[in-house]
Amino acid sequence: MKRVVQGTAMGEILQYNPVAIVHPPTVTCRFHSPFSPMTVMDSLSMAVVKRATELEQMGEVLIIGEQLRLRLHEEKIIKDRRHHLRTYPNCFVAREVIDWLIERKEASDRTIAIELMQKMIDTNIIHHVCDEFKDFKDAKLFYRFRKDDGTFPLDQEVKVFMRGQRLYEKIMNSDNSLLQAREEDGVSYERTFVASQIIDWLIQEQEAKTRSEAEQLCRRLLEHAVIQHVLGKHHFVDGKLLYQFRLNFRRRRRVMELLIKRPQAVVESQDSPFCLRKQSDKSTSFLSVSPGSEVKAGAAIRRSSMSSSTSSGYFSSSPTLSNSPPVVLCNPKSVLKRPVTLDELLAPGAPYTRKTLTIVSDAVGWGFVVRGSKPCHIQAVDPSGPAASAGMKIRQFVVSVNGLNVLHCEFRAVSNLILTGPRTIVMEVMEEINP
Repeated sequence: MKRVVQGTAMGEILQYNPVAIVHPPTVTCRFHSPFSPMTVMDSLSMAVVKRATELEQMGEVLIIGEQLRLRLHEEKIIKDRRHHLRTYPNCFVAREVIDWLIERKEASDRTIAIELMQKMIDTNIIHHVCDEFKDFKDAKLFYRFRKDDGTFPLDQEVKVFMRGQRLYEKIMNSDNSLLQAREEDGVSYERTFVASQIIDWLIQEQEAKTRSEAEQLCRRLLEHAVIQHVLGKHHFVDGKLLYQFRLNFRRRRRVMELLIKRPQAVVESQDSPFCLRKQSDKSTSFLSVSPGSEVKAGAAIRRSSMSSSTSSGYFSSSPTLSNSPPVVLCNPKSVLKRPVTLDELLAPGAPYTRKTLTIVSDAVGWGFVVRGSKPCHIQAVDPSGPAASAGMKIRQFVVSVNGLNVLHCEFRAVSNLILTGPRTIVMEVMEEINP
C-alpha cells in the first residue's frame, strides 16, 4: 500500500526524499503545473485535480489487492505448491480463487471473477508464476501476488502512497487532537487537521526536519490523493486551512470495487487494526475477552472528535444503520483491577508467568488493543480474531515484540512498532497466576 494495517496497509517502510524534488519559486498566477507551489488564494489547477483522481483510483486498487492477499493467506488459499517436481512458493490456483470469490459473494459468476482477477494482472498486483500467461484463466494454473515474491513495482507514485498510508496509521494510533471536527466557511467537517498543526506534528515525529520539508511532503500527499482540502479548492499551504485524509485506508473493501471506475461514496469506518471487529452488521458493541472467557459488551455515545480523548475509543458505523449516528466502540476505563508497576511485575517470586504468542494478522488486523505505559497491557481482545486464537487475553502485560523489549515503552510506541513490522508478530507477555 506502513500498516498495525492492521494494519492494514502494503507494508513496507518507504522514506520520502524531499531533496530529490525541486520546486520552482512561488508565483501568483491562474495556471500551474501539477507540482508548482500556489499561494493561499490560488485554486487547484485542473491538472492536479485530474492527476489526483487517477492516483486515487490506483490507491483503491492497491488497497483492495492487499486486503485480498491477506484474506487468501489467512484461509490457506495461498501456499507452497508442487508441479512437475518443482515447488512454487506462496501461490494460488486460479480455479480455486474463482470458486472462493463466488462462495464469498465477491463475484456473481465465473466471468465476473475472471474479470476481477484480470484487473489485478493488468495493475501488476498478481502474475502467472512463470509469466507464461498474460491473461487470467479459469484453469489449474498457478498465480502469485507480486508482493509475495518481491516483484511488486515500487514506482514514485506507489512510494508516496505507501508513505501516506503509514502516516495515516501513525496519526490514527496516536492520542493527540490533530484530527477533529472543525468549521471552514461556516460548514462543519469531520476528522480534519489544520495545515500548520500537521506540519508541527511531522517535525515532532521526525518525519520531516524543517517546515519547508514538511510542506513539500504534504503537497506530494495531496497531489497523490492521500489528503485533500476540505472544499477541494486549495493546494497544501502552511497556514490555517483545513485538510482531510482523502482515503480511509482501514475500510474493508469488496473485490467487486475493482470494476468501479470511480470510488463509490461509502460509510467510512475508523476501525483500528487493533480494534475489535463487529460480530454482525447490527452489532456495534465493543467486545473484550477476560481470562475467564467472559464476554463483556459496552457502548458509548459518539464524541465529536476521534482523537481528542485519551481513552481507547474507536469509531465505527454499520451500513444497515446508515440513518443512525455512528457509535463509538470504546473501553473508556482500564481493564486492570489495579495499577501494576514495572518493579512489581519483575520482582523475584512475583505471581506472574510468561508466555510467547505468535500472531498472524488477517485482512482486518491482529484483533487486540494495547494501552498503558511502563508496562503496557492488553486492554481488549477480539474473540474471533487472530490474537484470541493465539491465546492472548486482557490484562496481560507486553514484555517484547519481535524480540524487542518494550517494558519501558508507552502504548503508542508499542502500537507503532507493530504497525511498522511484519504481518506475523511474536509477542512475549506476562499474566497473573490465578487472578
